[in-house]
Amino acid sequence: MYSHGQNEQQVVWVVVDTAIGPLLLAATHAGLVNVVFHATDTVRDKALDRLASRLGSEPVEAPDSPLLAEAIRQLTGYFAGERHDFELPLDWSLISGFNRQVLRELASGVPYGAVVGYGDLAGRVGQPRAAQAVGVAMGSNPLPVVVPCHRVVESDGGIGGFGGGLETKRKLLALEGVLPEPLF
Repeated sequence: MYSHGQNEQQVVWVVVDTAIGPLLLAATHAGLVNVVFHATDTVRDKALDRLASRLGSEPVEAPDSPLLAEAIRQLTGYFAGERHDFELPLDWSLISGFNRQVLRELASGVPYGAVVGYGDLAGRVGQPRAAQAVGVAMGSNPLPVVVPCHRVVESDGGIGGFGGGLETKRKLLALEGVLPEPLF
């Protein structure tokens, strides 16, 4: 499934409308590689330029791509409240080291409807004093929603930060039953 050069990999993408706004989904032959919030034209174009630079291949819009069809199906089920777990192949090539370790632990160890503190997550990967570094890992998550960084909160009960914006984080946590639905 490689395109032009031997070191290039095909990157396909689509923008899908969701309950939290448009999401850009991008995939390689290895799996879903990127999810981008608030995928307006400007945000989308910046994300695609970044992917081209990082992956060495110009992303191709492919709304009917089999690589993306299952991700779209599962995200649709998630936002409809019908799916609690994602079972997708993930391409982790946009992240490495400690950040990848933390995100893999988050993906496998913090289920739908649960939350974890930054410090607790740091402890789970053997770095109990690395709460701030966990925050950095959450901010660099290339696969939000699917790798649920919205489930990481402050130990004092605060919601914490979120790359997709606090309103998006609240909506995701409300969808999962962690927070009440907003009244308006």
